[in-house]
Amino acid sequence: MSYQPKSALGRAVNQVEETFIAIALGLMTLVAFANVVARYVFNDNILWALETTVYLFAWLVLIGTSYCVKVGAHLGVDVLLNIVSKPVRRTLSFLAIIACVAFAALLLKGSWDYWWLFANKRSFLEVNDVPMPGFLQFFSVWLNEGEAYEKMPRFIPYFALPLGMALLLFRSLQAGWELMKGERDMLIASHEAEDMTEELSAELAEDEKKAGGN
Repeated sequence: MSYQPKSALGRAVNQVEETFIAIALGLMTLVAFANVVARYVFNDNILWALETTVYLFAWLVLIGTSYCVKVGAHLGVDVLLNIVSKPVRRTLSFLAIIACVAFAALLLKGSWDYWWLFANKRSFLEVNDVPMPGFLQFFSVWLNEGEAYEKMPRFIPYFALPLGMALLLFRSLQAGWELMKGERDMLIASHEAEDMTEELSAELAEDEKKAGGN
């Protein structure tokens, strides 16, 4: 199930999500491949490769969470929704969206409070291995009394937390609005029905193949 953004804000958020996901996945692949080559070809090791991959994976998961809400890719149990009437299904979907909005709002508040400590009082704390790119050293002037960072400050990779939760809250609210307008009747896609259809199609194709062979 896919929903194309119609508003300017929706298109902008969509662009942010898809850009971050593509960059994170591409960099993870590149860094992991480079480290494998360094280890098995040159008998060396890229010291910061593992930590970089971990942070990129965190960005991928947190940004991807909101993206999956948009495309209806989150897994869910829809057995109950499929056996009740449409009005009851809409009511249950509204309750699910209210729970998701409340959950996302709480996570946003907690993640912001956690991140803000590293952006404010603990801005001097650095990660273990990832070096600080030169083009980001302006943060040292703003937040570290002009002393250059040797390693990347933690508030940069940790920003994935409030950003991901803000996007999740936005997508949850957007899903509720689409439900109110009748553009969707469930928060999740009916994955079970899709799986059964795919299995049935595969079985029919296999039977046709066998019949043709005979």
